[in-house]
Amino acid sequence: MSTSLMAQSTSRIGVETKTYFRAPDTLFFTFFFPFVMLAIFTAAFSAAGEVGPPGAQISVGASYLPGMIAAGILLSGVQNLAIDIAQEKSNGTLKRLGGTPLSPVGYFLGKIGQVFVTGTLQAALLIIAGALVLGIELPTDPAKWLTFAWVFVLGLTTCALLGIALSALPRSGKSASAVVIPVVLLLQFISGVYLQWNMLPTWLQDFASLFPLKWIAQGMRSVFLPEAWESLEQNGSWNLPGVAIALGIWLVVGFVLSRLTFRWIRRDA
Repeated sequence: MSTSLMAQSTSRIGVETKTYFRAPDTLFFTFFFPFVMLAIFTAAFSAAGEVGPPGAQISVGASYLPGMIAAGILLSGVQNLAIDIAQEKSNGTLKRLGGTPLSPVGYFLGKIGQVFVTGTLQAALLIIAGALVLGIELPTDPAKWLTFAWVFVLGLTTCALLGIALSALPRSGKSASAVVIPVVLLLQFISGVYLQWNMLPTWLQDFASLFPLKWIAQGMRSVFLPEAWESLEQNGSWNLPGVAIALGIWLVVGFVLSRLTFRWIRRDA
């Protein structure tokens, strides 16, 4: 990476991060939403007692934590960038940036860097809040945290690239939320975020396996849930090599689509 491109990217990361935290609607729907959902599900279902296989039962909050971390990755990458970039296309921001020395790669890296800053902060706060407020026991095995690190980085990069690609779908900034949010919400319901994975029918598990969120959530469950919960997974395995392969494929798809579809201005402008 050239010095000029590095300087462009670093500057854009700062600008994008400041803009993100100055937008109340973005903060709620992408940053605080997983916190809100974790609190709601914990409060709603805690009266039923602990859940899980006999001998490996855990609190409701602990069972939902990995799914909420995965949802945060999806929201930070896909939903945040897809809506944000679509709005920037519609209001002329991208057209103005296209007339500056900023390169598309610098713009991409600025967006992805912002996702990493906010996504990392969100995940850290979720884990800390889960431990301190909900009393969730965190893993102590360093290998578990190594798994967390690569699933998090690979998942967040993949979702950021898919968010850039998906931003080409809305016809205008006003329609971006209506196009993107239903897709993101549907994926959360079928990927083991809001509903316990083993409760889903086999055909729905197979369908969810076509999309990256299922694999991110599965990787996070392997980190935060007891080993006995592995038997509840599809084929009775955490299948971490499969997680890496699936996310790697989606990363390539996201990269190719973002390069093919990104324009400084809308095609119909």
